Amino acid sequence: MRSLLLACGLLATTQLSHTQIFLPTQTIGQTEVPEIGSGIGLLDQQKEKLIGEKVYREVHRQMPTVQDAWLEDQFLQVFSGILSQTQLGQPIGLVVIKDPQINAFAVPGGLFALNTGLITSAKNLDEIAGVMAHEIAHVAQRHYSRSQEAFKGQGLLALAGILVGAAIASKADGDVGSAVMLGTQAALMDKQLSYSRNQEREADRIGMQFMYSAGYNPQSMADYFETMHRETSRVSFLPDFWLTHPLTTERMSEARLRANQLPKVKSKIYDLDFEILKLYTLVISNQATETQLQAFANQKNTAAQLALSKFYLERGDYTQAQANLDLVKAKLKYHVLVPLIQTDIYLGQNKFDQAYSSINFIQKTMPENRALSYKLAEVLIRQGQAAQAQTLVQRFIHKNQRDIEGWQLLQQATNLDKSSPLQAINVLCYRAEAEYWSGYEENAIKSMLHAQRLAKGNLAMSAKIDSRLKQMQDDRRMKI
Repeated sequence: MRSLLLACGLLATTQLSHTQIFLPTQTIGQTEVPEIGSGIGLLDQQKEKLIGEKVYREVHRQMPTVQDAWLEDQFLQVFSGILSQTQLGQPIGLVVIKDPQINAFAVPGGLFALNTGLITSAKNLDEIAGVMAHEIAHVAQRHYSRSQEAFKGQGLLALAGILVGAAIASKADGDVGSAVMLGTQAALMDKQLSYSRNQEREADRIGMQFMYSAGYNPQSMADYFETMHRETSRVSFLPDFWLTHPLTTERMSEARLRANQLPKVKSKIYDLDFEILKLYTLVISNQATETQLQAFANQKNTAAQLALSKFYLERGDYTQAQANLDLVKAKLKYHVLVPLIQTDIYLGQNKFDQAYSSINFIQKTMPENRALSYKLAEVLIRQGQAAQAQTLVQRFIHKNQRDIEGWQLLQQATNLDKSSPLQAINVLCYRAEAEYWSGYEENAIKSMLHAQRLAKGNLAMSAKIDSRLKQMQDDRRMKI
């Protein structure tokens, strides 16, 4: 499956959203970048969006994506801050993939993805922001579409190779899929290697402007280049990110020179929030062992103690999870992860009233926080309060129709609502959306067809279902 990322990294694009802790305290204003014109490339914006959504669904189906609202939203927040420096419109989304390889990629239409290995290898959030900014610059300059124009549409063949290769790799020997995708990439490399190098240098330059204008330290982009160069010199293979974004000594030198020319941005000597984010990611992606976390926690490392609480929670050891959470409650009084983990500990023990008390007040103070709202919705569902849960979730679904977790919660809540005459129809529709955005298009269409049959006689509902079903069927047939 790593090959899907390797091939995708050849492309270019990006994404959006919201949340809480990590945005810098100030921004410097929108960045001036070269104007390339909205009409450049063989793909118009609508076609790019369809391609991005197709890959979004394939990535969710083929790759081990993270389903954790808090973690996703931390990077969506960083991403949004950088994206605000561009002229890009509404992107498709951000996906975090459980893979220890250092990699990130972007796809036409505004899909951005990063591996957990990129997160856990970074020394600070600014380094991650630098990689995001680089990918956003690829999208802002429409490198993918421009490459297609220069190379007569062969970029579309590459994307088709990615999807076909991923499908083969998922059903057979992974090397077969790798061969398909690497063969597709190799066919392109001879014809556009120099062009790609120019695009990479442009993405470095413009990406650094974006991250600086968003308030991040531009030195961190150069730092990360140099760190990766040192690390890869010690091993016999190159990370996927290196293969898809070839690094040269010239690029490293230029990055440092550009960073030195910008006003200095002060970095934190120690950032507890980032340490929490990094260790939490290690736990979520199964990259941390109990022994490793305990060694840090024994040094009274607050981030490690919180991560240990999540570690034990994931394994159903609620006593140890509670013990470690109690150690950090006083120090992390206002950190959102504390009530989120506490609520899950109570839910795991079927203590629904305590779970409600631990999450309700803070959610009311931060209603815009998706992780808190979804956790409260989960509690309400367990309590049988379907209508309240639906109200909480629908607000976020209206903002982002690709929110798989939101659709799953709506399905669960609606399944409890026995009083609604449209219950069965709505459950099927919500299930279809969760299946569709998870990449199971055929299953989604079957669910919608079932809903269509049940809705006969209800003109308004039938019209709504017919429209959505046609859209799903058309997108599934789309040849990219």
